[in-house]
Amino acid sequence: MKRLSAFAVGLLLIGLAAFPLTQTASGQAGDGWITLVDGTKMGDWDRVGEANWRMEDGALVADKMTGKGTAHLVSKNSYKDFQIRAEFWSSDDANSGIFIRCSDPKRISATNSYEVNIFDTRKDPSYGTGAVVNFAEVNPMPKAGGKWNTMEITAKGRQITVMLNGQKTVDFRNGLFAEGPFTLQYGSGVIKWRKVQIKPL
Repeated sequence: MKRLSAFAVGLLLIGLAAFPLTQTASGQAGDGWITLVDGTKMGDWDRVGEANWRMEDGALVADKMTGKGTAHLVSKNSYKDFQIRAEFWSSDDANSGIFIRCSDPKRISATNSYEVNIFDTRKDPSYGTGAVVNFAEVNPMPKAGGKWNTMEITAKGRQITVMLNGQKTVDFRNGLFAEGPFTLQYGSGVIKWRKVQIKPL
């Protein structure tokens, strides 16, 4: 009987010890991935600029500016070394992207962060879809319009790599911006985000 009681107490202690871990892990998708957007939730973001962000048909969608300038959903947390995995659909004329390591999360631009572009119709295609504006050109530029795509961004120290649908578009070294939040941008056209995840490294 004493052995049984000790066993029961042991199980209770293990259960209590595991409880905080369960709380910490909520919102994570295993292997350290944190899910910010999925088909059921928009996620918790700060907003800079105004667009008609909304959940629609299992995706986070924007297709209209409601203020001046581009609009951004800005992550609540700041990140230094990380991987981002994002599934998106863009119209042929969409101007969107993911800005990383934003040094000023209130005034976001390609001069104070790394802008990983989604912009098939950019006049200078060298900094179009798959490029990092002002830092790493893409050649040839892949087209993302009219289909679902997967973008993977890895930032580790000075090394930054972008993959689009399994193909590397840029891989470069630069240490200008070391840490900051990341954003989902809306500029024009239609952009849909079906899943957005980040994994701190």
